[in-house]
Amino acid sequence: MVDQDNMASSATSNNESPVVLSVKHVAKSFRLPTEQASGLKQAFLNWTKGIKGYREQQVLRDINFDVHQGDFFGIVGRNGSGKSTLLKIISGIYKPEQGSVSIHGKLVPFIELGVGFNPELTGRENVYLNGALLGFSHDEIDTMYDDIVAFAELEEFMDQKLKNYSSGMQVRLAFSVAIKAQADILVLDEVLAVGDEAFQRKCDTFFKEMQQNPSKTVILVTHDMSSVKKYCNKAILIRDGEIVVSGDKDQVAGQYTLDNLKSTADKDVNTGYPVGLNETIPSVKVTPISPLEAKHGKPFRFDVEYECTEDIDHYVVATLYDLTRGGITYDTGSLTHPQQGAGKRTLHFEMPIDMLNSGTYRLYANIRVEDKEHPGQTQMIAFTNAENCCVFTIDDPEHESYALLNEIAMNMDLLSIDKSK
Repeated sequence: MVDQDNMASSATSNNESPVVLSVKHVAKSFRLPTEQASGLKQAFLNWTKGIKGYREQQVLRDINFDVHQGDFFGIVGRNGSGKSTLLKIISGIYKPEQGSVSIHGKLVPFIELGVGFNPELTGRENVYLNGALLGFSHDEIDTMYDDIVAFAELEEFMDQKLKNYSSGMQVRLAFSVAIKAQADILVLDEVLAVGDEAFQRKCDTFFKEMQQNPSKTVILVTHDMSSVKKYCNKAILIRDGEIVVSGDKDQVAGQYTLDNLKSTADKDVNTGYPVGLNETIPSVKVTPISPLEAKHGKPFRFDVEYECTEDIDHYVVATLYDLTRGGITYDTGSLTHPQQGAGKRTLHFEMPIDMLNSGTYRLYANIRVEDKEHPGQTQMIAFTNAENCCVFTIDDPEHESYALLNEIAMNMDLLSIDKSK
């Protein structure tokens, strides 16, 4: 059960800051109905047959971690991994079936935008209502009110009913209440993309200030690994209800990316082969030779392994896709000399990466043949599926991750400035 009464606040033997959140051996499961009993008779018949009418779904298994004062702590995992359930246990919404959660300080959860807001009340009234739901007194909300309104940039609208606000205005107000609340521990679930670009910049400034404040602690749940790397100093990765990576934020972010992109390909019901493959090309795979956490200064090396079962001329094409910003970064096109005949082959590739900014990239391969109906063109007959492509990251703190190309590849020179009166 959640216990907020007592917890040691002294520093650990390693001269770390005090532990403000301790999760020990937490487990949680839910009962999911499998058969609905329409009445007492059906319920009795189900009971005599030994039909429970539900199945147990284990959501969390033996979760253990500590968060120290001043941490910007990330919790990541794919959908269904159990991270939202964990947040609700930390926030006191759910009770764990096993284990305990100990909290030292004022914790404010912000799990869903706008929860606790009433559209029939004014913006001002909703601030006080939401603050009260978060456990603040009227006087405490008085102290925070001006900062909340200024951050949301809604000074002129606070006496209007919330139902007259645009969705963007409601989001800004709800988010401002949460982050401007005078809490020791702030819990945020998937909220870093709220508002327009200007509001996001303001949020970015706020989070940077939080990073520098040793008395404030933030627990962030997000699918955005760039936010984990940018803000967090520690993180955990949850997979199927268990912590599989803990501590180093870059390691957590890197493993999450790989987990998210390595999904088992479904087989085509008509051919029996995995998606992208067929009887002529039963296998195509991109195999990394270089480390998956690539560094500038060395080319990225990889192999394309495939099998062709027919005696045909064909081309092997490699394509680089930018997963961070989207879009195809480069495509080799059909190589000048086609591969000839059947058999298994391995092609060795080397790709320079110094001109690319930090990010996550995916390498595909496909097999092409001459298009008989359109001379001079080729058509694709097979390609790597999600299981057999290669995902790697480039992480260089000296280069920005906003754009694809860095200053090595592209530099714009200012030639002149014309001033007009």
